[in-house]
Amino acid sequence: MEWEKSIKRVLTLRDGSQVGYYALPALAAAGYEQVARFPFCLKVVLEQLIRMQGHPAFSKEHVESLANWQPNGARCELPYMPARVLLQDFTGVPCVVDLAALRSAAERAGRDPNVIEPSIPVDLIVDHSVQLDSCGCSDALDLNLELEFKRNRERYTFLRWGQNAFNTLHVLPPGLGICHQINMELLGTCVTRKGEGAEALAYPDTLVGTDSHTPMINSMGIVGWGVGGIEAEAAMLGQPIPILTPIVTGVRLTGEIPAGVTPTDVALTIVHMLREHGVVGHFVEFFGSGLDSLSLADRAPLSNMAPEYGATMGYFPVDQATLDYLRMTGRSEEQIDLVERYCKAQGLFRTGDDENLYSHVLELDLGTVESSVAGPKRPQDRVAVRDLHHSFSQDLVKSPDERGFGISEQDLAREASLGAKGVLQHGSIIIASITSCTNTSNPTLLLGAGILAKKAVERGLTVPGWVKTSFAPGSQVAEDYLQKSGLLPFMEKLGFNIAAYGCATCIGNSGPVAEDVDAAVREQDLVVAAVLSGNRNFEGRIHPLTQANYLCSPPLVVALALAGRVDRNLTGEPLGMDEGGKPVMLADIWPTAEEISAYMSLAADPELYKSRYANLDTAVPVWNALPSGDGDVYTWDPESTYIQEPPWVADALSNPTEPGDITGARVLGYFGDFVTTDHISPAGAIKADSPAGLYLQEHGVGLAQFNSYGSRRGNHEVMLRGTFANIRLRNKLVSQTGGYTRLWPDGEEMSIYDAAMRYADAGTPLVVLAGKMYGAGSSRDWAAKGTSLLGVRAVIAESYERIHRSNLVEMGVLPLEFVDGQTAEILGLTGEEIFSIQGISAGLEPAKRLQVEVRGEKGAVTFEALCRIDSPIEVDYYRHGGILPYVLREALAQ
Repeated sequence: MEWEKSIKRVLTLRDGSQVGYYALPALAAAGYEQVARFPFCLKVVLEQLIRMQGHPAFSKEHVESLANWQPNGARCELPYMPARVLLQDFTGVPCVVDLAALRSAAERAGRDPNVIEPSIPVDLIVDHSVQLDSCGCSDALDLNLELEFKRNRERYTFLRWGQNAFNTLHVLPPGLGICHQINMELLGTCVTRKGEGAEALAYPDTLVGTDSHTPMINSMGIVGWGVGGIEAEAAMLGQPIPILTPIVTGVRLTGEIPAGVTPTDVALTIVHMLREHGVVGHFVEFFGSGLDSLSLADRAPLSNMAPEYGATMGYFPVDQATLDYLRMTGRSEEQIDLVERYCKAQGLFRTGDDENLYSHVLELDLGTVESSVAGPKRPQDRVAVRDLHHSFSQDLVKSPDERGFGISEQDLAREASLGAKGVLQHGSIIIASITSCTNTSNPTLLLGAGILAKKAVERGLTVPGWVKTSFAPGSQVAEDYLQKSGLLPFMEKLGFNIAAYGCATCIGNSGPVAEDVDAAVREQDLVVAAVLSGNRNFEGRIHPLTQANYLCSPPLVVALALAGRVDRNLTGEPLGMDEGGKPVMLADIWPTAEEISAYMSLAADPELYKSRYANLDTAVPVWNALPSGDGDVYTWDPESTYIQEPPWVADALSNPTEPGDITGARVLGYFGDFVTTDHISPAGAIKADSPAGLYLQEHGVGLAQFNSYGSRRGNHEVMLRGTFANIRLRNKLVSQTGGYTRLWPDGEEMSIYDAAMRYADAGTPLVVLAGKMYGAGSSRDWAAKGTSLLGVRAVIAESYERIHRSNLVEMGVLPLEFVDGQTAEILGLTGEEIFSIQGISAGLEPAKRLQVEVRGEKGAVTFEALCRIDSPIEVDYYRHGGILPYVLREALAQ
């Protein structure tokens, strides 16, 4: 179209070649002068609105709407089409299962199954499945990888089929690293170049990922965020993702990080600060003079933890630090030149004096940040290291809630002797893990951990025998520079041998602890702890035994492992005594900036990255030895307990029926605040006596072969039985924790799965009641898929986390929100009532208020609830029974 062509320009690169681009500065000549002062991240969104003109979902009105953006102006729906999609295997396997199911459905409809093919590049990195069965020994890495392949052979064979069947799907095998770190070190380009010659076009690298920590890539100036797998599948198949006009909160950083404080401490401080302010669903953009002192690796933890502070993104614009990082990680000089020239031409390059428009502005002086941990149950609950012992002692006796454990006065002294290992008590640390891309992507943090370990070993300190230590970096490059520095052997002497290249403890794959430790914790009902350099510490996530879980930097993980307890005064008491009987304080072995700097040149070697990423397709021979299958349509095995054809599109070949009002519904679960997707759909161990465990045993799977819920996500029969099965989940309808409820009207107590099946047999629809921030945490589409399969038609909550709300709509579940200050408690709801929701059949629209009628023994209550279907396209998804039936019908209609 002429309007689109009017702002197209040509950029000449260093080598004399030319690329076209859609020039944002040209919008000023068209009367949109304020675009020059837009937040950087908003400019990137605007560029794709311009570039995608010609796609039926994009219009000139979309461009004009965003080009007229005001910091606190009206919001409307906009389409967002990423340049690529990033998957990890826990969410990626179900994505490929869904794509395979869509192909099967297309074939049954008599159409070419290849009509289902991703239209944009898709990278799937297998990083979530490795479990830390072996730790603290020289062969831990090999043993864990061997077990990983043994457990997951069927899943991995399926992925090998998928890589062959779909032309645009690239699978990176296990053992290479974590998706977000590989995304930064290899996949992220900052600027994409497509086409050749006169057709060459440059545009920003953008993405969505099926992992909530996809925003880690924002540290490189790349727009991207986490979505549910079903939303990612739609994007793969050419459906833009609907977003509302962004609210952009600016965070001005000033000053410099003090000596002895780490980027992890800054990230935990930011999480605490932004959660208190409230930025759920916002784009957060960092700016200010403080950025000048932060390397890109220092910025990465702040971007990575965007989900923990509730934001869609935590964005840093492209600047000199970005170019330095691209060069350090072995990118070509041609690519670096393209990034610099394009971003400067587009006004996307930070110069240090940018004063952009923001919806809100917050400020943090980096000089005020102090050494911190976060916990014991939520990443936003920051605790200064100097106060950790006091904080834990107070939480121990608090009533069970967001922090407390409810230990009575007479039970505080409980302990268990482990013989030569020592005595286990409340507060003992049984897991200490350097894990997660959040912090292992930063060489200063890993070198700091190595230096601290070296000093500790030289002073004769050891880790208590009850602590399970592990090290699972997000990239193989970490091993290279730690080996070259000579620091890795000292880490190994303290038990921090490399045990995996994957998510490991951070996703809950911490593996078993020693049998005597396990028995002692259970017998004495001890509140024991885990410390990890990860991003999540929700209840039941890290390990079934660790009720207290603290996030901290890698050096602090090592220090706390040496201390062996979280109720020890780390800054006032010695970590131990040296061989001469002198006390060793934390300050004595804490790494200095000068010590870290002396090793940094080893980590900043581009050849390390080039070498590690040169031959990825042949890097894991055992992967290439797996059968890869053939055929465009997958052959489903009805006996498989890992991969089954899902039911999402079973009725999609017929026209959708208009959704009606919900009548006669019962409450399946009544939950409080901050129920996470980990609570709704756990990723970790499967209990033998749980509905999922019983199903597996009925199908001939022994306990040793159960694997985890995360690895079973390709089988809906396992996953629907695991929905609401987290051992720490509290349902107000019952007294015990775990996946239990009451079946009404009799009130019989049973598992949530069994109750849901009984309700289904009776034709009774279900609702869920919840408090604030329902669905916080991971971008786990199975939390919505399982909810749908259990027969839940609506969730009524005080508020939602962004991704889970979208996922519910995309699975045909209606998210409703209490209004006018009302809550389930204020309305006097007990969960025993019968619910009816009216106004659906009259036609839904975004933000419509629906009438909820509740009838119980005490009479009837009527209240309004806000329909959290937020955009017109979401109305269509809901009308079709979910996004996948919608996408299939659209594909078959072409």
